[in-house]
Amino acid sequence: MSKNFDDLLKKLSQVEKKKVSVAVAQDNEVLLAVKAAKERSIADSILVGDADKISEIATEIGMNLSDYEVVDIKDPVEAAREAVSLVSSGKADMYMKGLIDTKDFLRSVLDKEVGLRTGRPLSHVCVFEMEGVDHLLFLTDVAFVPYPTLEDKANIIRNTVAICEACGINNPKVAPLAAVEVVNPKMPVTVEADELTKMNERGEIEGCIVDGPLSLDLATCPEAAEHKGATGRKIVGDADILLCPDIHAGNILYKGMVHFTKSRNGNLITGTKAPVILTSRADSFEVKVNSLALGALVADSLKSK
Repeated sequence: MSKNFDDLLKKLSQVEKKKVSVAVAQDNEVLLAVKAAKERSIADSILVGDADKISEIATEIGMNLSDYEVVDIKDPVEAAREAVSLVSSGKADMYMKGLIDTKDFLRSVLDKEVGLRTGRPLSHVCVFEMEGVDHLLFLTDVAFVPYPTLEDKANIIRNTVAICEACGINNPKVAPLAAVEVVNPKMPVTVEADELTKMNERGEIEGCIVDGPLSLDLATCPEAAEHKGATGRKIVGDADILLCPDIHAGNILYKGMVHFTKSRNGNLITGTKAPVILTSRADSFEVKVNSLALGALVADSLKSK
């Protein structure tokens, strides 16, 4: 079972090297990340975009383009469509956003002809390695689904369980988070968390253990569970997946973990035929590289299935 990103990289060393298709690749930070991914044997890359601008940036960062396939398409929307088609046709294993608006990038993901739709809703997962926590934490959804319904939350869990399995974590523990750990009809989030738990017990959500509602301390701190007399719960401070009630809670928790803790993270869009790497321009270089590593692991898991 992988407990940190070093474990994930070791796991990657045992599988066939994957290839990422980058949409509108003329971006300094993205090219630095794919260069590092190649040097660390995480993934090779196909760079789709303005070849002149890609070459200019590559010269600045000491990147030898003879080691990469470059597809020269100046128009960003057309470049994205070509880049995603390389993935859907099997010529690349995962898809990464470059210097293109998020809405145009996602439009290519959802393209009915060449996109990566599966029929399932898409969601977003952040994978965290944190000092003081002896296992990886999977935080979802913090960036994609604003106000998830009960059905959305069930699908978000299913999408995230697949990421856990790719990381070697089987039957992960899922904590639907709330302000309290008891069902309160005046707090709809707790009612939905309880229903997700029952859906899991009925076999409607498989491959995991769901226990909610849970406050964050009970989900992540065994001492809190003992102090509150909650040691009879399925999750006693050892949750793997933290399911956020909405995008506001998720985004605040994500940024708190990034800015106030010593941690490493990577993230993916899930529910697609192949891993989709959608990082923010504010994300660090290491986040982009970690996201590529996650994508490669998930791509290998999808291929084996």
